[in-house]
Amino acid sequence: MASADLRKELDCSICLNVYTDPVMLKCGHNFCQVCIDRVLDSQKGSGRYSCPECREESQERPALYRNIGFRNILKNFLSTEPDQEECRVFCTHCVDFTRLAVKSCLLCEASLCDKHLRVHSKSPEHILCDPTSNLESRKCPIHKKTLEYYCRLDAACICLACRLDGAHRGHQVEMLEEASNKKKNQLRNFEQKITTKITDIKKRAQNLQKRQRKAQEKADGEIERVTAQFRDLRRRLDDLEKIVLGDITKQAEQVSNAFDDTIRQLEVEKDKLSRKKRHIEELCNMTDPLTVLQEPDTGDLCETEDGDNEDGESVVVQGVDLNVADLQHTLYTGLYDIMSGVQKPISIQKSAGILLDVNTANNHLHISDDRKTISWTHIYQNHPGTAEKFRDHPQVMSSNSFSSGRHCWDVDVRGARYWTVGVCYPSIDRTGNRSLIGYVDSNGGYSKSWCAYRSDNSCSGDNFSIDGMRIYLDYEGGRIYFYNLCDPIRLLQTFSVKFTEPLHAAFWVNHYGCIKITS
Repeated sequence: MASADLRKELDCSICLNVYTDPVMLKCGHNFCQVCIDRVLDSQKGSGRYSCPECREESQERPALYRNIGFRNILKNFLSTEPDQEECRVFCTHCVDFTRLAVKSCLLCEASLCDKHLRVHSKSPEHILCDPTSNLESRKCPIHKKTLEYYCRLDAACICLACRLDGAHRGHQVEMLEEASNKKKNQLRNFEQKITTKITDIKKRAQNLQKRQRKAQEKADGEIERVTAQFRDLRRRLDDLEKIVLGDITKQAEQVSNAFDDTIRQLEVEKDKLSRKKRHIEELCNMTDPLTVLQEPDTGDLCETEDGDNEDGESVVVQGVDLNVADLQHTLYTGLYDIMSGVQKPISIQKSAGILLDVNTANNHLHISDDRKTISWTHIYQNHPGTAEKFRDHPQVMSSNSFSSGRHCWDVDVRGARYWTVGVCYPSIDRTGNRSLIGYVDSNGGYSKSWCAYRSDNSCSGDNFSIDGMRIYLDYEGGRIYFYNLCDPIRLLQTFSVKFTEPLHAAFWVNHYGCIKITS
């Protein structure tokens, strides 16, 4: 309704059609430029000019102004109704003014406005239709008669003459209105199918949007989860940093205290020696030989005490230093636990009490009295002939075992060219290849022991100088780590196992080699 009211406002009051090239008079009324020029030309002889709308008069021909704002409004309105603008058909009989046609006559081949339609002939041969500018398209191109029928076989609109001649004789022919209604029914069916497809597409789009929302929700959940993981990771890294820095501070205090004690001892010794030195200087400055010779304890003055030993300082502070290997081990194992998702507190039990079980020692191994050192010898040792003894390989197990907790121990391997250190179950074979520490068959089975080793051409996990080995066991975590005690400490090999039996430390040495458990 608003659009129709606006459309009326856009009609020129002279031609009653939409403005064409609108201009404005001084009074503010708008007209088509052609229309107002025609009116002003007709008023020229009267000597007075007036506005066709408000009748405002002037003696001179009024100036015409271009109404830019009104032109833009007109342009935007017409752009929203391109179809109506294109299909406008004007009355054929209107000469002075241009009026829109409401009907077209196929017989007269003319378009008629309301005024001329009222006086138009009502006889049947005058066929009226909707306004059209192409009347020829409504007539047969052959007979120039009105198209009244539709031939289904040829899919063509035909006139009465076409139907009567031989071209369409015998064909199924219908009236245009009837054929049009049938086609409309077909179009409605197609429209229904299209509507169904549109509905299906909408449902599919809705499903995709639903899946999109779920994917976004999942992504948001993952973002939240990963953010929480990184937050927890930073917290655990901070905790690990505090532990390692605390260990460093503790060790530094212990080292500092040890040096302080040694320095105090040296200060006391220095004071004693200073007193002796001053006394000797006094004796040397005396001129009376009798007094010098009668001085008691002369020999004691010339002798030095234990503190005079040049190596005294090194003896006192021997072994006092930061244990970097332990610190790095704590750091590495802590980082490994964090990356593996293990949230146990970092606590390592130094297994200082590992002792060798002579009853398991091969007869070519010599076991030291403190049961800490293993030496290969060609002299037959004749160890007790128990069933636990390794008979075919120079191996020995520890007497103590581990069935829980975290433990680590160090082994000095500098005295052996070939060696193996590791852990094993007590159920390991004592004869044959399966009794060899670290034995795995060709199918990867029979794993009752795990080790690191040095042979002629290789070393498990590394290929450089090794002076010491550290074995770290996490029983509940199911992991065994082998470290090279170099500077910095270096991880050589890791095993992940679900342990089913207690574990013993195990050792192999050959060719006059010697290895020692140092902690």
